[in-house]
Amino acid sequence: MPELPEVETVRRGLSPTMEGAVIRQLELRRPDLRFPLPRDFAARLAGRRIIALSRRAKYLLIDLDDGATVIAHLGMSGSFRIEAGEAGDMPGDFHHPRSKDEKHDHVIFHLEGADGGSRVIYNDPRRFGFMDLTTRNELDVYPAFRDLGPEPVGNALSADYLATRFAGKQQPLKSALLDQKIIAGLGNIYVCEALWRSHLSPERAAATLVTPTGRPKQQLLVLTEAIRAVIADAIAAGGSSLRDHIQTDGTLGYFQHSFSVYDREGSSCRTPDCSGTVERITQAGRSSFYCRVCQK
Repeated sequence: MPELPEVETVRRGLSPTMEGAVIRQLELRRPDLRFPLPRDFAARLAGRRIIALSRRAKYLLIDLDDGATVIAHLGMSGSFRIEAGEAGDMPGDFHHPRSKDEKHDHVIFHLEGADGGSRVIYNDPRRFGFMDLTTRNELDVYPAFRDLGPEPVGNALSADYLATRFAGKQQPLKSALLDQKIIAGLGNIYVCEALWRSHLSPERAAATLVTPTGRPKQQLLVLTEAIRAVIADAIAAGGSSLRDHIQTDGTLGYFQHSFSVYDREGSSCRTPDCSGTVERITQAGRSSFYCRVCQK
């Protein structure tokens, strides 16, 4: 499942082509993805100008000039590609095979922009992604967003805030950080990386990072900064580039090569002077990678 940095990478890749362009036609090659596509989806988008692209957690948001917002989720294998002109070539070199089979091209935005016509194509072999339509004014009450916590970027995420959510919580730290009601868009890969950077065990209780008076301990301050840093690093590197993720220009990023702990079971811990080995444990059905020696 693409995580927040992957979706942010897609947003940044699509923005130059989509923002300011008019949707001449929305071509739907099937009536559904994971869920049925919105009623009259193509008719409601035809002729609309795209005002802006944004992101909430792991969702891409496409704002239109009539106040409507398209919500897109990539699912497990969804990707967007940009085609311009008549040739329809996909730019960029692939480091892993990627579907260009038209039977997996399910939604096509035919656009008219300042530089002429282009197509933005949503391809999804597994069809676990989805698209929906709401209004910008109703985003806060949209079911997927209604209870989301703050983003793990910017000033909204603070140690003081996390202290209020962790106080008295005996839930394992890893599980607490994956709770989307606490932090929006933070996924398994980057939780593992942030916990390693802050030398905290995924198994320790979240409440142990909070003082009896409800204040954040120094360890929680370090963890908060580690979360921000690991997300910023991943966005700068273009996402984690797991097998089913691709940037909009057809290339894959390289952050996966700098993972310090995720998917490195049996490898030596990269913490300086640490003699530990990366282990894998299962928590709530998900793999956690950590070093038992330096993560306490």
